[in-house]
Amino acid sequence: MLSGTCFIKEPQINRLLFRAAALLCVAAALPASAAGSDQTGSALARQIRRDPTLRRVHQMALNLLKGGFNAGSGYNQVWIRDANTFIDVALEVNPPSSVRGALIPFFEFQGADGNIIDGYVPFNAQHVTHDTRLSKLAPHLMAFKNSVEVDQESSLVQAVYKYVRITGDRTFLAQRIGDRSVRDRLSSALNYLLTQRYDTAHGLIWSATRADWGDVQPEDSPGVRLDSKSHRAISIYDNAMLILAINDYLRLLGKAPEAAHWRQVRDELKSNCRKYLWDAKREKFIPHVYLDGSPFPAGFDENRINYHGGTAVAILAGILNHEEVLHAMARMDADVRDAHAATIGLTMYPAYPLGLFKNPQLTAPYTYQNGGDWTWFGGRMVQALIEQGDVADAYREIRPMADRVQRVNGFYEWWTRDDQPKGSANFRGSAGVLGRDIELLEAWADKH
Repeated sequence: MLSGTCFIKEPQINRLLFRAAALLCVAAALPASAAGSDQTGSALARQIRRDPTLRRVHQMALNLLKGGFNAGSGYNQVWIRDANTFIDVALEVNPPSSVRGALIPFFEFQGADGNIIDGYVPFNAQHVTHDTRLSKLAPHLMAFKNSVEVDQESSLVQAVYKYVRITGDRTFLAQRIGDRSVRDRLSSALNYLLTQRYDTAHGLIWSATRADWGDVQPEDSPGVRLDSKSHRAISIYDNAMLILAINDYLRLLGKAPEAAHWRQVRDELKSNCRKYLWDAKREKFIPHVYLDGSPFPAGFDENRINYHGGTAVAILAGILNHEEVLHAMARMDADVRDAHAATIGLTMYPAYPLGLFKNPQLTAPYTYQNGGDWTWFGGRMVQALIEQGDVADAYREIRPMADRVQRVNGFYEWWTRDDQPKGSANFRGSAGVLGRDIELLEAWADKH
């Protein structure tokens, strides 16, 4: 886990000093088990440090993340689930004030119950619909929320922690937005999940049925809003993201009295993830625990499907032990081979059969969120492996991701099984995750 005491004390120092300080924070994130001086480790460290592809891809990531916060060339919106995954690398090439400014609108559009939007764009009266959210605090913007998912609140808490950790700017927590401070609004966001999206029978939060970490339900198209057709379900990605958010919120709280409450909430979530979502016999996470029945045909064995993205986030959240992590990694590699795919960014294996999702982007197997190959999540598994001390595995898994970025000279949203780029070009989420992975690998190599 990231150190809560590694701060950059001077947010306005020049880029070279800022990057050096940022890498100190990266190095602090490495576990003791990742350090060593054995001959094998030294050889791997030299290989990582001399890898020209990693250096080039890292520089490409920095170049892309400089001067913009929208998700990619195919998205003009600033999304919190994306920004959360590139904010730390973006801070190396953008003034802290601009990053802080990109986070503030998420609080300006916060709902009265604490809910957080997905994203925002400049106001355009011609594009306002009944689903558009407006705010007197930000009249120059308009926002939206995909209610089938529940990672917006968790993503914002994580993003704010990363901003504070890297810049040392704790004044942001005291800034008042409307009549409430940022810190109070973060608490309200977490409490929204625990009051409006919490299932007391399982002690976990719920969402609509989706494909792993996706934001599309199968019952309709586009399938991004809860409605009468939705089937509520509990999944590992949502709850692991909340656990990560609570960990980060605890670091922001320090020794505040309410920290004990949040530690208890986190520990109960972790225990219930193991109790209800972990299939010990199959050594994998159950895709969904349904609260109102399944949207899929009778006889369909959904538990055959292995969710790669949710598993990676669960490992980052500390839900699996090291032996289980190694098994998860071996299973992902086997899935990639069996699917004839390119990387562990493969969202899941096997994919949902043809026609189970009405959204045309997901209706065919191995397309978009239904089994597409997303570096945005494969890179998080790489990060999880590094944090576990499995650096050789992490380096092996990142190489095909870095190779294809170099091959097409760009970051794409997702890739087909035959390694062809699809979706939004210049996808900042992929750039941020890969950039972070490379910095972690370089920091590990420096220790050797």
